[in-house]
Amino acid sequence: MKKHPIIGITTYSRSPAGEYCLNGSYIDAVQVAGGIPILLPPNQLNPASIFDAVDGLIFSGGGDINPELYGGCIEETVYAIDTERDNFELGLAKLAFKADIPVLGICRGMQILNVASGGSLVIHVPDAYGDEVTHGSGIPPRAIEHSIEIEPNSRLAKIMGTTSTKVVSWHHQAVQNVIPGWQIAARASDSLVEAMEYENHPWTIGVQWHPERSPKCSVNSRIFRSFVQAAASKFMTYTKSA
Repeated sequence: MKKHPIIGITTYSRSPAGEYCLNGSYIDAVQVAGGIPILLPPNQLNPASIFDAVDGLIFSGGGDINPELYGGCIEETVYAIDTERDNFELGLAKLAFKADIPVLGICRGMQILNVASGGSLVIHVPDAYGDEVTHGSGIPPRAIEHSIEIEPNSRLAKIMGTTSTKVVSWHHQAVQNVIPGWQIAARASDSLVEAMEYENHPWTIGVQWHPERSPKCSVNSRIFRSFVQAAASKFMTYTKSA
């Protein structure tokens, strides 16, 4: 079993200052779980070669996915569309579904996994779900804490060791339809999809919240621990890591 697996994490596109950026909380969470994080900017010339270098893959959070990519329309609430990042991550996700490594989608990352599978998104959460749970859905979004319910028979429930917990969210878009091949693993009290699992892969999970923003929460940290252990063991012991 590999002791310290290499974990690739997607980043924002190049900034006007020429920098590729990612919130350090992703890096911290991977390191605490025993992985070695490397950043994957969306300027890759050969995305398939990434799978020769990494043992696990995280699709990180960020701006809105262009609604036109899933049959929607760009509305006034849509912001921070990044064509280069959209194209890179959607292509990478399709490759990842066939790869023998664990995959974790966080916030936008879960939405990328869904769109790459042929699913669609809720363009603005308050329009579809109201204000029962805010989800940090203002313009711009801001981080808030709320409760979720996890499906008892899901992989995620086994990993997290609970069927109910509090999470930190920060988004205004969300998964709308989950197509065959995916299983809904968690919902908020307003029924918004909070997590999903890919049935045709040993460890591919998307979560709508930000577990990396709860570094002192033992329940949320189990996601990264299970993910990194799966990357280290090539799935041989991932079910034991929960």
